[in-house]
Amino acid sequence: MKTLIKTADPLTIQTDCLILLCTEKKLSGLLKTLDELLGGALSAQVSAGRFEGKKNQTCLLDSRGAFSAENLLVVGMGKQKDATLESLRQATGTAIKLAERSRFKNPVLCFPEQDMGKIGGGKGYDKNAPWGAIAEAVNLALFHFDEYKSKQEDDPKDAPPRLDSITLLCPAKARERAIQKYVDQGLLLAEAVTVTRNLQWQPGNRATPLYLADEAKKLARRHKFSCKVLGVKEMEQLGMGSLLGVAQGSEHPPAFIVMEYYGGKKKQAPIVIVGKGITFDTGGISLKPGAGMDEMKYDMSGGAVAIGTLSAAASLKLKVNLIGLVPAAENMPSGRAIKPGDILTASNGKTIEVLNTDAEGRLVLADALVYAQRYEPSAVIDLATLTGACLVALGHSAAAVVGTDQKLINKLMSAGKVCGERVWQLPLYEEFEKAVKSDVADLKNIASPGVGGGTIVGAAFLKSFVGDFPWAHLDIAGTAWTGEEKPYVPKGGTGYGVRLLIETLRSL
Repeated sequence: MKTLIKTADPLTIQTDCLILLCTEKKLSGLLKTLDELLGGALSAQVSAGRFEGKKNQTCLLDSRGAFSAENLLVVGMGKQKDATLESLRQATGTAIKLAERSRFKNPVLCFPEQDMGKIGGGKGYDKNAPWGAIAEAVNLALFHFDEYKSKQEDDPKDAPPRLDSITLLCPAKARERAIQKYVDQGLLLAEAVTVTRNLQWQPGNRATPLYLADEAKKLARRHKFSCKVLGVKEMEQLGMGSLLGVAQGSEHPPAFIVMEYYGGKKKQAPIVIVGKGITFDTGGISLKPGAGMDEMKYDMSGGAVAIGTLSAAASLKLKVNLIGLVPAAENMPSGRAIKPGDILTASNGKTIEVLNTDAEGRLVLADALVYAQRYEPSAVIDLATLTGACLVALGHSAAAVVGTDQKLINKLMSAGKVCGERVWQLPLYEEFEKAVKSDVADLKNIASPGVGGGTIVGAAFLKSFVGDFPWAHLDIAGTAWTGEEKPYVPKGGTGYGVRLLIETLRSL
């Protein structure tokens, strides 16, 4: 689908649907003019209480020739004083999805700045920035995963509705170039999220560890960052017994994906992103219940986000040095699989008593976090669909963050507010670190019954492999996958984390 920019009068532009975003208030400005042309049809909807401009509220009207657009779609953003870039994204996503379902082909979106105030304003406010958020939301809202649906020669009316283009109505010809810059950035960011979602949605029989590695290589060639993949022999030489232990039950060999992007100063210490890459998680010998196990194809979401983030940083040409590490493996039960009670040795020499083979994410991350230390990073951020406890605590509304560096955690939480990918901090108390000490090894991969705080316990385990570098752990178990469609987020794999990390990198 094409995303276009055009400067034109919204009253005379030819389109099958003119989309107008508005805040919750009395009809004024362009909205009032359109209502007058429609003979008060819009104000009648307001009077009847059917449309008030509330957040994501919609009103679709046939223009009946009153102006050039065939239809008018008005979408609310809530109260003007509460409007943010996130409410702008949500309103845009709501509008675009409705336009697509209504089988419009070439809608035009109008964002009447003069009626909106400083959305996303603050110090250094740039009035062109909202257009990047709009472009981002447009393309995120139109995500479809239909790779495995057969294409049949049916009646075109039976085909799923799709847009051909969306035109963003620029407020002034002189601003087209400045707005285009933000739109291009929004499109590149949305593309990286789409890459991440596509990886999350791939079935386990396709998205094996080597598939994930091949996709990372393709993206590296396309966006000009480096990517190498360590195989079993290299992992054995590095002593990655924790990662290899998880992988040994599967017919598919593991892959350790190393991506490097150097866009910053030559001697600038890099930031390392580590993403859990369990391409399918049965739980191993500690087998999961069958119901819902099909969703465990998304257990590589942290790895997908790491790949998507490197792609985004490189395509956006961010002035940072960035490393992405993805320990990819499949967790399967077999005659070779690790068993509860087995002891593994990680690459830093620490021994781990495996009490539950379904707590495998922390095992593969352990070796990856040790590997990260060789870069002497300025910060390490890991992402993982690590614990069901996180889903219990925060649902699908926010990711949990636990770490050793409050400044880094604050940056992540602030970035989450800006981009709409929320983060909530949990404490890393000493009691949780004691809870992962083993009687027969250095560590155990789960705490004893009764300790609780499963999300924090997982982070406490990981802390033993981080070293002295600033570190934050993001548990994205609830945000990486959702059963509820949202304004610009689909059911299933959400791509959560890419926009959060890019916003954090920009702030750093």
